[in-house]
Amino acid sequence: MLSTYQYQKFPYQTPSELQTGDITRRQVIIVGAGPVGLAAAIDCKLQGLDVLVLDDDDTVSVGSRGLCYAKRTLEILDRLGVADAVRNKGVEWNVGRTFFRKDEVFNFNLLPVADHKHPGMVNLQQYYLEEFLVRRATELGVELRWKNRVTAVEQTTEFTTLHIETADGSYAMQADWLIACDGARSPIRQMLGLEVEGKVFMDRFLIADVLMKADFPAERWFWFDPPFHPNQSVLLHREADNVWRIDFQLGWDADPVEERKPENVIPRIKAMLGDDREFELEWVSVYTFQCRRMEKFRHGRILFAGDAAHQVSPFGARGANSGIQDADNLVWKLKLVIDGAATEDLLDSYSDERVFAADDNLLNSTRSTDFITPKSTVSKCFRNAVLELAQEHGFARKLVNSGRLSVPSILKTSALNTADSAVFAGQLQLGAAVEDGPVIYQGKTAYLLELLQHHFYGLYFCEDASQIPAETLAGFAALKKLPIPVHTFIISATAAATGRDDSQVVHDFKGLLAERYDANIATHASFYLLRPDQHLAARWRQFNLEKVLAALARATSYQEGHGHAITTTA
Repeated sequence: MLSTYQYQKFPYQTPSELQTGDITRRQVIIVGAGPVGLAAAIDCKLQGLDVLVLDDDDTVSVGSRGLCYAKRTLEILDRLGVADAVRNKGVEWNVGRTFFRKDEVFNFNLLPVADHKHPGMVNLQQYYLEEFLVRRATELGVELRWKNRVTAVEQTTEFTTLHIETADGSYAMQADWLIACDGARSPIRQMLGLEVEGKVFMDRFLIADVLMKADFPAERWFWFDPPFHPNQSVLLHREADNVWRIDFQLGWDADPVEERKPENVIPRIKAMLGDDREFELEWVSVYTFQCRRMEKFRHGRILFAGDAAHQVSPFGARGANSGIQDADNLVWKLKLVIDGAATEDLLDSYSDERVFAADDNLLNSTRSTDFITPKSTVSKCFRNAVLELAQEHGFARKLVNSGRLSVPSILKTSALNTADSAVFAGQLQLGAAVEDGPVIYQGKTAYLLELLQHHFYGLYFCEDASQIPAETLAGFAALKKLPIPVHTFIISATAAATGRDDSQVVHDFKGLLAERYDANIATHASFYLLRPDQHLAARWRQFNLEKVLAALARATSYQEGHGHAITTTA
């Protein structure tokens, strides 16, 4: 088969432990150099943690695999320093179309609201994303050990010992914290005797990456029962390099070995595209999908993320997106624990929140799969009736489910949230990833989320930054001096006043942030507390330092008599 991508081999180097015989200890060891492990490693490095990555391979993944990266994931990748590379190489899209037999019955637009930095989705083969992440990790000085296979783990209350095999022999290392990102078959999970529970779907799908020149728009097309593949479903996506991803539903009785053979794949594609369309196969795979997760994602000093912790069907692009959000949720908490600013209890919230998110993904993924692959004649009749009605009736379009696409989970039940004491309108909910919008900062146009790094932030909305009371400004200064500092941005409806410290003032020149956050700047001075992963932890109609301190303590799992003390004499 043709390959449009040149797979490079990453260099193996003899580990120093094999030369010295020492058992070294690292703050964080990550097993698995896929998108989730690499994202976690980059985040660790950016936050000043000592991190090492082990992988039993020496190249990126083969084939398109994780293909669609959602807006929230792009925002995370932006902070990690790879979003530009992903967008420059990838294919941006917002529109999805669903067909029943020959007719379009439904379409959607992922980003109907303007003034967001990132599009609804970017399609990019997983090997490119991994390449960009490896490059970024290397730039930052992350130590990547290729062809280092973990063969055993032993855990104590203080550290985990890893036994690692290489071509030059075996050695051992210790990790204060181990992050397992070693995939759906997770050897580390198996070493610990841990299970994943859920559902395996009795169906098979063929993936074909096809090189062809086509004038199809950059949209997601999904067919139910098309004439070129009757009684089954087909999905079409455009990728980089004029490669197109086609998924054919095969049925449970299909022979995966036979179906992968070019002589069986090519006729299916010709039936879809026509005999005159020239194309070449790049990669073919047959998969059976499942919706499963571990009971909890933290086991002592070992934390599971990505496919090692949970698996979903590919419909809805929830796999890689949710895995990268796992890393985003975990690393800031791990940083506080390692620095002694929070107790280990904070890491339990990683498991709680990401189990909640996984269940949300599993529910949506299961519903999508049940609609795509009905399990009975009655279910299929119902689905077909919905598809027929959807052409004319809005209520039926809401029932069409060809894969509800990935959105960040709203952590509304998180113990880290402080309940609202006032009514807030609008789309932004407590526990959600916050809204972006265009701003002017220090004389330059930017987006709000570009200004937010790996800290807690306060957003103070007002009409005019020059009219803020001195007591309030003193409160902002006190927050910045805390053991866990809170950096405050003043979101002003007017430009920064002369003489005001413009490192704090952000001009909401279109008024969109005030609208999206329901800030009511004309009569109030609303204050919002954001976590380092940009989820909303608390909000008030008026700034009150003591209330912010209490919310910060809650957001870092502080309990009286245990861990950090968040106090101020201001």
